[in-house]
Amino acid sequence: MRMHRTTGLSLWRFNDDLPRRQALGLALGGAVALGVAGTAPAFGATGTGASGAFGADGSPIVPAPPPVPVPLDQWFSNDGIDSAAVHDGNFDGSGYAFPAEHLPVGQTVTAGGVPYRLGSAAAGAKNNVVALGQRVDLPKGRYFAAYFLVAASYGTTGGTATVHYADGSTSEGSLSGPDWYSGSGALVTPFRYAPGGAVDQNPVSIGTGQVWVDPLRDAVAITLPVTAEPAANVSSLHVFAMTLQPVAEGRAALVLDGRSTTNLLADGGPQAVEATVVNAGTVWLGARDRITVTVDVPGGRTSVPATIRWLAPGEQSVVRLGLTPDAAVPPGTTANGQVKVTAGRVTLATQQVPITLGVPDFRPTDESLSTHRAPYWFSDAKFGIFIHWGVYAVPAWAPVGQQYAEWYWQNQQDPNGATYAYHAKTYGEDFTYDDFIPMFTAKKFDPRSWVRLIEDAGAEYYVLTSKHHDGFALWDTKLSDRNSMKLGPKRNVVAELFAASRKYTPKLRNGLYFSLPEWFNPDNPWMGHAPRNPYTGASLPYTGYRAGRDFVKDYQAPQVLELISGYDPDVLWFDIGGVNDSRAVLTEYFNQAKNRRHAKDVTVNDRGGIPDHDFTTPEYTTYPNTVVAKWESSRGLDPFSYGYNRATPDDKYMTAEEVVRTLVDIVSKNGNFLLDIGPDFDGTIPAVMQNHLRDAGAWLKTNGESIYGTTYWSRMAQLGDLRFTVKQNSSFYISSLVAPGSQLVVDAPVPINPGDRITMLGYRGRLSWHQKDGALVIDVPSAAREAGRYVWVFKVDWS
Repeated sequence: MRMHRTTGLSLWRFNDDLPRRQALGLALGGAVALGVAGTAPAFGATGTGASGAFGADGSPIVPAPPPVPVPLDQWFSNDGIDSAAVHDGNFDGSGYAFPAEHLPVGQTVTAGGVPYRLGSAAAGAKNNVVALGQRVDLPKGRYFAAYFLVAASYGTTGGTATVHYADGSTSEGSLSGPDWYSGSGALVTPFRYAPGGAVDQNPVSIGTGQVWVDPLRDAVAITLPVTAEPAANVSSLHVFAMTLQPVAEGRAALVLDGRSTTNLLADGGPQAVEATVVNAGTVWLGARDRITVTVDVPGGRTSVPATIRWLAPGEQSVVRLGLTPDAAVPPGTTANGQVKVTAGRVTLATQQVPITLGVPDFRPTDESLSTHRAPYWFSDAKFGIFIHWGVYAVPAWAPVGQQYAEWYWQNQQDPNGATYAYHAKTYGEDFTYDDFIPMFTAKKFDPRSWVRLIEDAGAEYYVLTSKHHDGFALWDTKLSDRNSMKLGPKRNVVAELFAASRKYTPKLRNGLYFSLPEWFNPDNPWMGHAPRNPYTGASLPYTGYRAGRDFVKDYQAPQVLELISGYDPDVLWFDIGGVNDSRAVLTEYFNQAKNRRHAKDVTVNDRGGIPDHDFTTPEYTTYPNTVVAKWESSRGLDPFSYGYNRATPDDKYMTAEEVVRTLVDIVSKNGNFLLDIGPDFDGTIPAVMQNHLRDAGAWLKTNGESIYGTTYWSRMAQLGDLRFTVKQNSSFYISSLVAPGSQLVVDAPVPINPGDRITMLGYRGRLSWHQKDGALVIDVPSAAREAGRYVWVFKVDWS
């Protein structure tokens, strides 16, 4: 592993006919599309409610009001957008700025179905508000959401936003922005301008955010979070635009961001269509309303409609439909379609969207590969186990909490580093890294016990390192003798583990990590030189190396293709990037999965060295708010290592409580948690790792319904020590990271109706509750508190 900054997403496109990229957004987001200059693209319902129609309870069905953009010009305090003609911008306090040529400045842009108006990039113009606690006046009215275009400089940041109402009351929500330099927001540009007008070829982006508003009160203002003035190495939140969505009196719905996908609804099909449906009215949409979502398109039919059984005012549901094209329609044919939300025979909302019928074969272009997205099984799985195992498990050493132990060989190159001195003292200066290879025995490697442990931990997929940066492959590669069949354990680790998983734990999804570069491969050494003795400088052999080949075409890409064709992994987890042929490799990967007899969806991360990916991969960190585009946070049970570090004492490992708390936090923000274990050189998984994994798994056996198959809550991810998840059409979950007192007070707009049942997972019995001053108050008897462990999960059952 390495500390990583995402360096690519698809570039911002002005042609909305091109495939729309799933982009990263905070608390809202997804596909991005431009409207015609000076006009607002279609938003939400384009045909709603029959005149005089009524819902199941007699309340009227009404159209959803149009969105209300809020001009921010009087609050603009920063010029963050430059152009080739004018170089006066300074977004981050260091002289860098967005390129106007790749943003619709002065125009309306739609992100996640919401229209926004961007400011000007003219000379001297300011175009964003640096969040310093300003109070922004709103057109007085009743709204259920305030949507934002936001970005952060020098790291993701944000804070509490306060909504002010005409009666003097307030409510609070979180507003954050993604680090612009990650290039992972909703509006992505291919480069940024450096001071003086030079071009820095790194994508930068603007993301989306949302703050909930109480639709029962007249809102008059929003106070922005307090961050900092832009300066080098200081995190600041910038607000580029704001749009309000008014509430409708009665039954109303909006369709946001309807789209066809290349996803399968489930393994074997059919093709999926997605839409975000929002309850824009003041009345619950319930089971008696018989809410159904379908798509009408020439050349295809809705084979699996979506249903919405429960949706509170202001809440949203991201639904998945099954679409079956007519047999005569060539895959990839695009037609104008309509996503429709009906209540019985009455139309609640529609949205006109282009629909691509069928999934054509992928091609090795960004235009084609960017249409691939994270599979539903991956989004629903939430928890995976990373396995870092290789030659580095023999020395298995790094200064605790400071360096990755799997980087032993590279760490050894630093004469001022701890590993340099440790190696000389422990093994001697003439003992090379490759001398560890025969000591990598794997004698106690038991693949059946490994996959059983992963299953016991409650994980739903795993990712094994097939080859790390040292170039030692754990399968029988025909392209190099530097592998575990020819050297070391003389075993095909990948084959054995995959076979055991498919036999003993068939529900587990199987994944492979692959480092694209190698530190010291003589054909293309990532570190700039072939192996050499770090103490004497003498050249060393690269054991198993075959000379004289093109590193990418003859070695790297063919190795990945070996893994794809030989082992059919569900996950490809690239690392580092660098020189590559990833477009061709991913084309083969996606098409093989799509065209197999029983088609399935596979997935790839963001480190393949190209813009195209399904999910992003922060390490040893999480986010302060929801990130809507799929992401996966990874870390080791070790305080700072993926590979086994023999120097780490048992009491420094993550406890089961820390594992559970981290998982709950990440899942509440739409992430997956990939938790790493590092086996010893002989294949033994240290007891401390096994114990903590099984204890976390025991918690999941009781509380897993609040994790698996859930989605984030669109209103907020967290409130103090509370985290929230939603199981659409079923339940709402409130997870307390600390033991509750006799009452749990949730000062948030929890979607609950009189008569709904509240329970605590792991405790038998119904809990009494009431609402006070807009807060949910749950009575928690001592027996319930004692029944919980690590994280206490309260379930609001809508059934």
